[in-house]
Amino acid sequence: MKLSFYPYTLELKHKFSISHNSRTTTPIVLTEIKHEGLTGCGEASLPPYLGEDQESVINFLSKVKLENYSNPIDVQDILNYTDNIEKGNNAAKASVDIALHDLVGKILNIPLHKYFGINFSDTLYSSITIGIDSGEKIIQKINEAAQFKILKVKIGSDDDKTIIENIRKVTDKPIIVDVNQGWNNEHKALEMIKWLEGKNVKLIEQPFHNDEIKKTAWLSERSPLPVFADESVWRFSDLEKVYGVFHGINIKLMKSTGLAEAFRMINKAKQFGMQVMLGCMTETSCAISAAAQLSPLADWADLDGAELIKNDLFSGMKIKDGKITLPNLPGTGAIKKSYCSAEQNIS
Repeated sequence: MKLSFYPYTLELKHKFSISHNSRTTTPIVLTEIKHEGLTGCGEASLPPYLGEDQESVINFLSKVKLENYSNPIDVQDILNYTDNIEKGNNAAKASVDIALHDLVGKILNIPLHKYFGINFSDTLYSSITIGIDSGEKIIQKINEAAQFKILKVKIGSDDDKTIIENIRKVTDKPIIVDVNQGWNNEHKALEMIKWLEGKNVKLIEQPFHNDEIKKTAWLSERSPLPVFADESVWRFSDLEKVYGVFHGINIKLMKSTGLAEAFRMINKAKQFGMQVMLGCMTETSCAISAAAQLSPLADWADLDGAELIKNDLFSGMKIKDGKITLPNLPGTGAIKKSYCSAEQNIS
């Protein structure tokens, strides 16, 4: 097997703002694993909070020597080797995991949901993310996302109520609110959640900083809405510490190191009686299609990352009338539709 990789920059359709930063682009690194005429494709998406950048990902991937493995079907051995090269580098590891699973699906000639033993007879609705913005821009984004049945709204600023009230002027669709660690007072947070409950809000994501476990447990115990972890849970090893603190978790391939660990996390969370959201970063249809293969196992899906960008290099998973649909193709189901230069500047 041969691993190759190159940087690329995703251009967002709108400025993307959350409680503590804004951006108009997302750097990524795309990977390919070639074996006996077949190619598996993967991706590392690198939003600021992951703590990785294109340079660190390329540095890590340069240390991954897949030439030492002759059989791609030895997935867990290969992923264990990759994981043990260095600590961290979760998105870089995810890019290998996704490409490897895509390759294996193509070798076996099956879509990855069948590889994982998942029945894809019915699918979830995906939410669409609405970043913090002016009232006019938020309404524009909602109108552009008319097919979506659920809105995921970023809050965590001084304008939280105004944002929700502006949305309620134009739609009564169910809302997920994502605070992105933006609140700091548990009593004010509880008061806000009680107000949000009356606005057809269905759940609250990551209200406090990820190390504020006691504060979050206090809020979850009293909240009339389920409270989900995002920044507080990255990998399988984090599940024990959030059990009993949150009602659910948001699993993302870029945090979990990829499909294999995300699959384990879903099953363990269910054993704990926790709800599961399957989420994403701003990503191409390569990584989004990979995550979508696991979506029937989730309670909620937020797989809109490719909908938020202007320069997707892949076709694959589609949102149709708000629902996740996959092409009947082996692997992730993503197909590269254009190429970029490996000499593109790392930004």
